[in-house]
Amino acid sequence: MSHSHTALLVIDVQESFRQAPYFDESGLPAYLAAQQKLIDGAEAAGIPVIQIFHVDGDRAFAEESGFIRALEGIRIKPTVTFRKNRHSAFIGTGLDVWLTQHGINRLIVSGIRTEQCCETTTRQGSDLGYSVDFVTEATLTFPMTHASGKVFSAEDIATRTELVLSGRFARILTVDEALQAQKEAA
Repeated sequence: MSHSHTALLVIDVQESFRQAPYFDESGLPAYLAAQQKLIDGAEAAGIPVIQIFHVDGDRAFAEESGFIRALEGIRIKPTVTFRKNRHSAFIGTGLDVWLTQHGINRLIVSGIRTEQCCETTTRQGSDLGYSVDFVTEATLTFPMTHASGKVFSAEDIATRTELVLSGRFARILTVDEALQAQKEAA
């Protein structure tokens, strides 16, 4: 498979999250570096970079908020941009049509939040027949508290996401592995 049949999805990497009460900057520097390396590597390899924004009526995620723009610290010149109002980037966006029209059959998934929109898009992409590479280090999430009071760290959540996706819905790769796989496919 040629890398021309692959696209990078950059999901919900937007300023809206800085406004959320759960936003936690502790993992942000490493995430930004990994996400940027993946974007730059995809662009250098001629892989389409697809930017997806989450837009709904919820304050910072509303179009009129001014926060529906790339997260500060990310440089991106997307091939195409889609706006979604569901967890999956496929629902109501035209993404699947665009991918089909451009002969894409492999997706590299990255973005914010690991266990929500990134995982949901991965599952649906796999179910639609795409081969999916999930690049956990180029995803970001935040600690969550279970109804029992137990706090799950961002690392716990990322590990759980890898567990449920690996071998079923996606290959779990690092940024370097994802970029190397594209070089080998070319």
